[in-house]
Amino acid sequence: MNSGFVSTNEIRDQFSKAMSAMYQQEVPQYGTLLTLVAAVNDDVLRQDSAIANELRARGELARINVERHGAIRVGRPQELNLLRRMFAVMGMQPVGYYDLAAAGVPVHSTAFRPVEDEALTYNPFRVFTSLLRLELIESDDLREQAREILQRRSIVTPQALSLIERFEQQGGLNEEEANAFVQAALNTFRWHHDATVDVATYQRLHEEHRLIADVVCFRGPHINHLTPRTLDIDEVQRRMPEAGIHPKAIIEGPPRRACPILLRQTSFKALEETITFADTVKGQHTARFGEIEQRGIALTRKGRALYDHLLGESQAMPPANDNHAHQAQLADVFSAFPDDYPTLRKEGLAFFHYQAVPGKQASLPDSAGIDVIEALIEQGVLTCQPMIYEDFLPVSAAGIFQSNLGEHQRDEYASQANQAQFEHDLGAQVMDEITLYYQRQQATLEEALAALGVKH
Repeated sequence: MNSGFVSTNEIRDQFSKAMSAMYQQEVPQYGTLLTLVAAVNDDVLRQDSAIANELRARGELARINVERHGAIRVGRPQELNLLRRMFAVMGMQPVGYYDLAAAGVPVHSTAFRPVEDEALTYNPFRVFTSLLRLELIESDDLREQAREILQRRSIVTPQALSLIERFEQQGGLNEEEANAFVQAALNTFRWHHDATVDVATYQRLHEEHRLIADVVCFRGPHINHLTPRTLDIDEVQRRMPEAGIHPKAIIEGPPRRACPILLRQTSFKALEETITFADTVKGQHTARFGEIEQRGIALTRKGRALYDHLLGESQAMPPANDNHAHQAQLADVFSAFPDDYPTLRKEGLAFFHYQAVPGKQASLPDSAGIDVIEALIEQGVLTCQPMIYEDFLPVSAAGIFQSNLGEHQRDEYASQANQAQFEHDLGAQVMDEITLYYQRQQATLEEALAALGVKH
């Protein structure tokens, strides 16, 4: 890249920090949440040297306090396509396809995020981006009205669009352009207290689904939550009421484990915010909330199949009365999922980073059929570290949405996933997250074996 260009990693880092500062001004309780999460993380690192050493070995200690994921919702394919181009300026690519309509939420989604090891270590900022599925609105009149309202808005400022085009034309942005881009792009995600529709239109859309009203009735895709990463989500959940924050009833995702897997999430209730409708009527809108996540190891296709099977078993059981009972029920079901890293690795359930131990020499027997990787690990010349899960879980995302939007299951939205249509609207194919993890694992393994002089 031109030496005069600012790296996409730096632009992403600058943007994520600017968005966090903006959201803290808009939602003061988010600042309280950050303070709480930082305190819990400090306690974990001080009390558990194994976790601290593991994070240090993976090169992830520095990223914990800057790590965020945001979530936005757009209404038209053109908006989704434009955001893909905007996030590309920050080195973020669309990874994964998530069908939330099957869980009663009329959207399908992807996650824009960095994909390379170096970029993830620098700042793993992610934005879970959902496209409203207008075709799922049963009423023809309401569907067309929503479409017409959305067609009248422009979610990106002329300056931001000009800088996106400049990035595409010249292959990067200089420092002045990058700074201007961050500020211009930030405007897309600001909260606006003025709705673009009258109160009657808002109520019709709200009655169809709160999320539809949230997407359609405002100037743009305001950030609806910004999520810090904790090292102990159970402790955050326990302390939230002490900090004046009311958490949702249960923690979404897998249960607490010695070796965390995938993603666990909780949140505080969505805020009731005063808005003014186009006919000057004052009202209340509920959409933005606070979320916290704890990330574990990424699972292979075999591991995901086992996770999905056990999750299905747990969902078939009668609902628990509270989070304690829910977690106990989950833990019982997930006892069938191995909970130590060597077994996860040997059974091909999870992904790892491999590294040659400096100054060590490999010595392999001549016998055929040996497991080279296991032999090298046993010799102490090859080490491995868990690969963190960088993506999302559709069932958990739907659970967070439903908890904060006050919606129950909407069977009429159940539909076949439509990844082909989503990718057409996006203007690109989404990357398969499990393939990405596999490629990253293989790259580290090949580099480690080459360093040891081992052919495999």
